[in-house]
Amino acid sequence: MIPTWMTDHRSNQQEEYTVMYAKLTRFACLALTLSALGACVPPQAADAGKMAEIERMARQALEAATSAGQRADNALSVASEAAYDASQAKSAAESAQSCCNENRDRMDRMFHKSMRK
Repeated sequence: MIPTWMTDHRSNQQEEYTVMYAKLTRFACLALTLSALGACVPPQAADAGKMAEIERMARQALEAATSAGQRADNALSVASEAAYDASQAKSAAESAQSCCNENRDRMDRMFHKSMRK
């Protein structure tokens, strides 16, 4: 059996390690964030040509995204129309099948009636 004074010491030590680990994790996150921010070039340090190129690329990306959105809206509209047409075709096919079933039943009755005579 472990004496209580040893277990208390171990739990305190575990708490210290947990606190130390939490501080180390925070420090690592802070260091990573600062290094990521340091990799960004501040606008005053970049020359005008690079900024113009970045703005041109941003405009092109925005135009491409807008165009893609319009094409997606158009595709959705076409898909909705196709779904409606498919629904109408299904309804027509079910109606035709019902008519065929009725005609088959009627012919079967006529055949049986003629066989009885």
